[in-house]
Amino acid sequence: MIYSVRHVTTFHYEPAVRESVMELRLQPRSDARQRCLKFHLDVDPSPNIMEYRDFMGNTVHHFNLAESHTKIKITSQALVEVDLEPAPRAAEAGSWADLDALIENEDHWEMLLPSQFAQSSELLRTLGKEFNCTRRDTPLEILLELNQAIYQTFAYVPNSTKVDSLIDEALQSRQGVCQDFAHIMIALARQLRIPCRYVSGYLFRGEHDKDRSVEGASHAWVEALVPGSGWIAFDPTNNCLGEGRHIKVALGRDYADVPPTRGVYRGGAHSELSVAVMVTPSNAPTPAEMAPSIIIRSRPAFTPTNTRSNHEQQQQQ
Repeated sequence: MIYSVRHVTTFHYEPAVRESVMELRLQPRSDARQRCLKFHLDVDPSPNIMEYRDFMGNTVHHFNLAESHTKIKITSQALVEVDLEPAPRAAEAGSWADLDALIENEDHWEMLLPSQFAQSSELLRTLGKEFNCTRRDTPLEILLELNQAIYQTFAYVPNSTKVDSLIDEALQSRQGVCQDFAHIMIALARQLRIPCRYVSGYLFRGEHDKDRSVEGASHAWVEALVPGSGWIAFDPTNNCLGEGRHIKVALGRDYADVPPTRGVYRGGAHSELSVAVMVTPSNAPTPAEMAPSIIIRSRPAFTPTNTRSNHEQQQQQ
């Protein structure tokens, strides 16, 4: 299936800020199951944009807007071909011994260790006992159980957590958003020594798909290493696997590695962020203007340089 993805991010500042430095992770990846056929990035006002790849091979665009401005509009347009990923079968999946041998022979240590948002805690250990999260059956069967258990146990409630919320907030309230559910599953899987990584991207919503995640926003899920099958996508927000509707943008240890936008600006300004995302089949028309699905306002922090941590909430909401 070929999808067209349009992602529009707009920052407004009042009064004007003097300079903005920003990095973007908006270009979909190309790998064995997905190919980014076309990608175009437009930033207004127009800066000099540099491109590089980070330690996970994600494409990063970076710019420095060194002039006074009250607005930055970032528009990315991609054409992505995604293969239908066959569902792994338990009979073909390897054992725990196979997984341990795979880990011993390959370099997956970063996806086994605790990370900024996927750390163990007393609440996580309690949840692990509730889910009977132990090395039983096969790694694939346990991952399928976790995927379903998180979906059934936690309510999807937009704005119930913040972009920098640790998983204990979602664990305590039993509610959250896709970012929280991905972090919880990653932390539980890593405790079983299953390499697990965070994926940011988009989800195509068909007419008959009953997804909990909101339309018009980016999405997050996980990939876990399954012996005999490789890296398999699990979406605990919607209790599904990667089934040809998930469009991968960036991989990381957790959200801290892959926010869509991250940067700083100079000036004590009130700011407003609006985000609009549209994923359609490539042959469907895309409107010239899209209504924002997310609007976030923040007050000046009264420091010489303000960070945009609140702006990154577009990923999880």
